[in-house]
This record gives sequence, structure tokens and C-alpha cells, in this order.
Amino acid sequence: MKNEKIKNIIFDLGDVILNIDVPVASKSFSELSGREQSEILTIFKENDLFRQFETGTLDEAGFRNLIREMLDYSDLTDEAIDTAWNSLLLDLPPERVELLRNLAKNYRLFLLSNTSSIHITQVNKILKASTGVDKLDDLFEKVFLSYEMGLMKPDVRIYEQVLEAADLKAEETLFLDDNYDNIQGAAKIGIDTIHVQKPTTILEYLKDYAV
Repeated sequence: MKNEKIKNIIFDLGDVILNIDVPVASKSFSELSGREQSEILTIFKENDLFRQFETGTLDEAGFRNLIREMLDYSDLTDEAIDTAWNSLLLDLPPERVELLRNLAKNYRLFLLSNTSSIHITQVNKILKASTGVDKLDDLFEKVFLSYEMGLMKPDVRIYEQVLEAADLKAEETLFLDDNYDNIQGAAKIGIDTIHVQKPTTILEYLKDYAV
């Protein structure tokens, strides 16, 4: 049901705007290294790989070098690593971009994503190929990315920074994310939320807003 107080909408990226399949990345690295996928997942978790890269602790070169070190595969090329890392990024349905354009007529739109620079470069390529839009920045008033902010959802501080940077009031702001913990983090400071759960998409969740 539409909240009439809403003036601003913040979107997550993965499985909200862009379809993703996170386990595909570990499967790709498994195939590259000849190790079991379960072992890859354990290695990633033990090295806190996602958090390090997605909070900017590691830059692109540092990330690739850590991958080589973790997999004990020094000859692994940058391109092979990037391709495996990006394999979890699937498609971006054009109708979701059309929805964003319609919403932008009446609402201030923002993106808030836990992500890495390598992923964003690839997402923009997918966006361009699918819709002709050059980059995510063309669809939102401002794009907030974890690796640039040094914080990740569901840390309450990341939502507070977004509100402050964009001069938004929590009670006038709607946040959509597929991760329940991230939804809870935003709700703690009074942001209205929608938990996006497949197979339902933002087209259905926001149909009352896109008038």
C-alpha cells in the first residue's frame, strides 16, 4: 500500500534493479582453480573477502592479488578473476529502468548498494547493452556505493550518511532491498521499507507509486 508521506525512494541494486545469482561466483572460481565450490566459499569467508573489497579496504589490484594468494594460483590473469567475480551479475530488465524513469517524475531516486568497483564497471556495461543508458548515475539523483563510503549495509551509519548527504527525512523515505537484515537496519532509523522477495519484482511492489 502506498505511503503518502514518501518523497524519496532508495533502491538496492542486486535482485532489486539487477538480477544476480551470488553462488555463481564461487562456482566460477571453483572451475578456475580446480577446488570444490564448498572450499572456495570457506576460503572467501575466512578471508572476509566480500567485506574487504566492498568497503574499500582492498582496491582492485589488492583484491586480485588476494584471490591469487587464497587460491594459490599466481598465474591467474586479471581478466580471468574479473570474469569469475562478475559471473554472478545476470540481466537488467529494461522495464525496471522504465519504472525508474516514471518514478523520477514524482520522487527523488537514489541507489544504495553493497558492491565493488569491478562489479559496478560490469553493471554499467550490462545497463548500456540492455537499455542504452550509459551508467547508473544517469538513473538516480545520487548513487551511494559501499566501497566508496567505507561502510556496508546493514550498518545503521550507512543509512544515516545517505539521509544526511541527500538532505532526506527518514519518514519521507522508502528503501527497497532483497536482504532482510538490510531492511531492518534502515527501519531502525525510521525509514519506510519494502523487503523485495522473488519472484515479485519492484514493478509489482511500486505499482501504486508509478502513476
